[in-house]
Amino acid sequence: MPSNRRRVALARAASSVLLVAAAFAQEWQGYERLTREQLLDRLSEASPGAASLSAKNFTGLDLTGVDFRGANLSASVFNQATLSTAKLDHCNLTVSFFEGANLSDASMTRAVLFSAQMAGAVLRGADLTGARLIGDLRRTDLSRAKLVQMNAAPDMKNQSMGLMRVNMVNAKVVAADLTDSDFSRADLSFSDFTDARLIRTKLVGADLSGSVLAGADLTGADLRDATLIDADFTNANLSAADLTGAQLRGVKGLDGARRATTRGLPGS
Repeated sequence: MPSNRRRVALARAASSVLLVAAAFAQEWQGYERLTREQLLDRLSEASPGAASLSAKNFTGLDLTGVDFRGANLSASVFNQATLSTAKLDHCNLTVSFFEGANLSDASMTRAVLFSAQMAGAVLRGADLTGARLIGDLRRTDLSRAKLVQMNAAPDMKNQSMGLMRVNMVNAKVVAADLTDSDFSRADLSFSDFTDARLIRTKLVGADLSGSVLAGADLTGADLRDATLIDADFTNANLSAADLTGAQLRGVKGLDGARRATTRGLPGS
């Protein structure tokens, strides 16, 4: 039999769990809560690429390696979940929540991440090739991520509620590959792009204030009208890049950067 002290501790622990569960249920009321086993059953029962898992609650679950390919996961909640090496290719992740989630080495090629909430998520080594992205990626870790051929620019024809764009402030994008992607008008301020590949990346009107681009390859990048105040280009490659109309006040390392055929620089 447990001692009185032990019973009190157990009662307090149980009470805490109930309080957290009650708060959690209130926060995500109307979202069906699934366990990993229930999720795997739903996926196995559906035809390949046809699973409908909209508005489901997976908060905090270990979903390592789960194959979601082609599933409709719109408006579902993955906050604090572990999805490392998960397969989310071609998934509909519109208005989904991944705050604080671990998506290391996950595959998300051609996924739709419109209005996705991913603040504080870890996407180290993740593959988002060809994904459509609009959302909140503040403080995300995208180190070594593959962000090739992504469409992360706002839809300028559909802005009745104000400019909806990628918010990637204070992100870690070290050694990531953004080749041939479009991050026009994105807020990338105070982010670390050290040694990143931004070859032919469209950054028209993007905000890179205070960002570190040391050693980054920006060959052929389109930085027209970008805000580059206090950005660091030490040892960067700006060959054939276009900085026409860019704000360059306080820029560091520009003199030592490779600037063969760079357009839009003062005095060029």
